[in-house]
Amino acid sequence: MSRSYKFRDQSKPYFITFAIVNWVDLFTRKEYVYLLIDAIRYCQKEKGLLMYAWVIMPSHVHMIIGTTSEPMENIVRDLKSFTSRKIRKEIKEHPGESRKEWLLWMFELAGKKNGNNKNWQLWQQHNQPVELWDAYMADNKLNYLHNNPVKAGFVANPEDYLWSSATDYAGGKGWLQIVRIN
Repeated sequence: MSRSYKFRDQSKPYFITFAIVNWVDLFTRKEYVYLLIDAIRYCQKEKGLLMYAWVIMPSHVHMIIGTTSEPMENIVRDLKSFTSRKIRKEIKEHPGESRKEWLLWMFELAGKKNGNNKNWQLWQQHNQPVELWDAYMADNKLNYLHNNPVKAGFVANPEDYLWSSATDYAGGKGWLQIVRIN
């Protein structure tokens, strides 16, 4: 099924969102966050992913991305596929994962309900890419992304949230290499 959201112009930055199936709070464990961050770094180095901004929330991820080589839809597809396999393995092997059976059950149930998968689904299938065609729209999405943890009540200031590029925009150095959008 085709969606109205598509990466049309590879030369423009895009705001994307991808979420865990059933909005499960998975990224409450730093080990899973580190897996995602490492996979993003790989995509930056090997696939030409440009990261303008990002935030990893417990159940979803927002990013503003671009590309220098591979099409963005391919990069995002590969990122989600790889992290799904790695996180599944980590859940199974994590000795302190108190929700192991429940998490595995949730993701297996979601996979069985979706004919595009083989008994496992971590990420919802859509990314909802929105082309940022002007500075106003880019600033709007940048502020939305960085203020997500504030609105969720996790921190008082965007730059205080550990899993975000807000630190970079406030003059510090965050987890990922970014290209400032403004």
